[in-house]
Amino acid sequence: MPSETPLLSTEDLKVYFYGRDKISRAVDGVSYHIFPGETVCLVGESGCGKTVSALSALGLIPSPPGKIEGGRIVFKDRDILTLDDVAMQKIRGDQIAMVFQEPLTSLNPVFTIGDQIGEAISTHEMIDQEALDARCIALLKDMGIPSPEERLKDYPHQLSGGQRQRVMIAMALACNPDLIIADEPTTALDVTVQAQILNLLKSVQERDSMAVLYITHDLGVVSGIADRVYVMYAGLIVEEGDTRQVFGNAVHPYTRGLLASLPNRKKRGQRLHNIPGTVPNPAYKPEGCPFHPRCSYRVEDCKTVLPHMIDLDKGHRTRCPVMA
Repeated sequence: MPSETPLLSTEDLKVYFYGRDKISRAVDGVSYHIFPGETVCLVGESGCGKTVSALSALGLIPSPPGKIEGGRIVFKDRDILTLDDVAMQKIRGDQIAMVFQEPLTSLNPVFTIGDQIGEAISTHEMIDQEALDARCIALLKDMGIPSPEERLKDYPHQLSGGQRQRVMIAMALACNPDLIIADEPTTALDVTVQAQILNLLKSVQERDSMAVLYITHDLGVVSGIADRVYVMYAGLIVEEGDTRQVFGNAVHPYTRGLLASLPNRKKRGQRLHNIPGTVPNPAYKPEGCPFHPRCSYRVEDCKTVLPHMIDLDKGHRTRCPVMA
């Protein structure tokens, strides 16, 4: 590891959303950590709480209806859940930045690209317009966008999907953050552009020694970029370890199911594996292990007892006592 002290640690985080007659436990006791300079992937199906846990680290949970009900998020030895809005504003975008899933909805349609990248810089720095324009042009050039001087004058709808995502990355990198949170940044892109964006993120990360928290449901992407992996299900971490451990020796039935569903050459002509059922509604989770209704390895205790994480080997942990 680049350091023995994590850059970011989430400890037993609980984030609930309150409706008129129900409580949705979107994140229900999540713990993970990220070291300086490494890439950590948070993996799971849609609705398992990945994005909510990441937004919590930026203080972006809408309240109401959301509320952080427990846990700590420690960034550079400070519990950021105890900070006020002014202190969080100094961290958000400057020390922790986020690349969102769909840039067309994240970028403001009535402001130019130059305005939006410039705002990301001027919010945190005192800088004159000439220097600001030069920084914006340099960022777009680093992102591989042709004619960056002209693109500064464009509006988001005038760019392709891949170019818009590069602009989002440029905005995230504008203040040289220590950590970038990338929330499925390539989901809406074709395979070729997806590979370009991933390579771009990797090269910038290596150049600037940043940490990256990559949120995805695509295990094919994870295998190529992650140092460590956290598998999330129904608001909980169910397996964690380095990439080799999780992909080479998956233990939790959910992780095994995800890996078995990946296509490969050996499965050509065969039906792909699918995990029966769906992720439970966070307002109506089953008792015990939340995966037990979909699990072919369940025993009676799985229906009533929520298992703790179990240590397996050198950082490899699982929440399944049956398979451990």
